[in-house]
Amino acid sequence: MTIEINLLPWREERRARRSKRFFVTLGLAALLGLGGGYGLTWHYQQEAQAQQQRNAHIQAQSRQLDSAIREISELEAIRDQMLEQVRVFTELQMGRTQTVHVLSDLTSSLVDGVHYSQLTRQGDSLRLTGLAENNRQVSDQLRALAAAASFTEPVLSEVEAEGGGERRRFSLSMSQQLPRAAEANQASAEEGS
Repeated sequence: MTIEINLLPWREERRARRSKRFFVTLGLAALLGLGGGYGLTWHYQQEAQAQQQRNAHIQAQSRQLDSAIREISELEAIRDQMLEQVRVFTELQMGRTQTVHVLSDLTSSLVDGVHYSQLTRQGDSLRLTGLAENNRQVSDQLRALAAAASFTEPVLSEVEAEGGGERRRFSLSMSQQLPRAAEANQASAEEGS
């Protein structure tokens, strides 16, 4: 008697179990892959959002710095303008006393027989036109102006006879000199700015 054993259903069941295990493993791997992909995508999105927030913060700070730089530039311009006004006020203040010194020295150095007819001032340069009775008085007037503390050495530009040779019309030019105290004040004002 022969015993017949049928192995086919057992192999079928094993193949079905293996197939089922393979598909379950494949499904789990697919789920794991999809979950990992979604996790990486979410992670990169979070990183991108964090970077965008950092960029937005940097741009906001950059705008604030630009605004502060503009404000500083405006304040520097105002400061420069104020320093220029102080310089002009100082010059005007010194010019007040200079004008007094110039007029005082002009009148005190006036020689008998000489009359001034015109005085022109441009900056520190003075141009003086006058009348004298003779050439000697013109020479004396030049020496008197040279001795004055407010003027540099005068330069005679012309002398011409007027009124039938009796009088001399002369023109001369010279520069103003700052008095010693005013020079010291101006030097200290320039050092302060």
